[in-house]
Amino acid sequence: MYQQHFGLAETPFSLTPNTQFFFGLAPHVEALQVLQMALQTGEGFIKVTGEVGTGKTLICRKLINELPKRFHCAYLPNPYLSPAELRWAVALELGLKYSASIDQMQLTGLIQQQLLALSAHGHSIVLVLDEAQALPDESLEALRLFTNLETESRKLLQVVLFAQPELDDRLNLHNFRQLRQRITFSYKLRALSVDEACAYVQHRLSVAGRVGEPLFIEKDIRALAQAARGIPRLINILAHKSLLLSFGEGAERVKRQHVKAAITDTQDANVTGQNRWFWFMGLGVTSLLAGLGIHLFWGAAS
Repeated sequence: MYQQHFGLAETPFSLTPNTQFFFGLAPHVEALQVLQMALQTGEGFIKVTGEVGTGKTLICRKLINELPKRFHCAYLPNPYLSPAELRWAVALELGLKYSASIDQMQLTGLIQQQLLALSAHGHSIVLVLDEAQALPDESLEALRLFTNLETESRKLLQVVLFAQPELDDRLNLHNFRQLRQRITFSYKLRALSVDEACAYVQHRLSVAGRVGEPLFIEKDIRALAQAARGIPRLINILAHKSLLLSFGEGAERVKRQHVKAAITDTQDANVTGQNRWFWFMGLGVTSLLAGLGIHLFWGAAS
């Protein structure tokens, strides 16, 4: 699209979590350190929460990619599963083959045997669930029961939950007190500061192959970061739209009006204070991009 125009090898602000673009920002590095330290203890549940778009899935993938070889990882990216479906999914991730007619008690027994076998060969088994707020209540309880599987000296399974804050609201309920007490480590991802966001944007452009003159001046990145409230996904959306608008005009770099128009055109962007005066500019943004034959599928962060 605009890569060649701006001297880029790839799209710098894709919404797909790509560990190639991982940047050592404080909240993400701290989260990884907490996770790595917690996994060394071999105990219980570990929980990372954060608002939509704060980088949970990227950290999840980074963790999995960097686990030492002694860890056997079972990864469930979409855990909207019934208790039975959860057991089947875990069994498959552990490499088990079983008959379709197997009952749940037998399946649980097979899972325990596999955990014991892996442990006997020196493996630590970790179950990683992304989007864990989607787990039904009954499946959260089934997950807790998994951690009852243990030897005399240690748990056979550790569980890492990546979730939106809605999970914390549920765990605060009385009926989840047993699970809540098993969470030995937790971390809450925060939004990026303006300075962190500026470094983040420049880093992604650099990884994408940009050299020479900056595509954004710092003042414009700061405006973009403030409108995005420091949320990386929103920053990506706004930066991507800004580049599209600049490309559409044949400009050599992103200008202030491109950033302002991108902010105005994005539903979840925060248009307040200094940005409010250019609100009217957004009316023409979508039509301009449509005129270029560009479909705007990034109108709002999901």
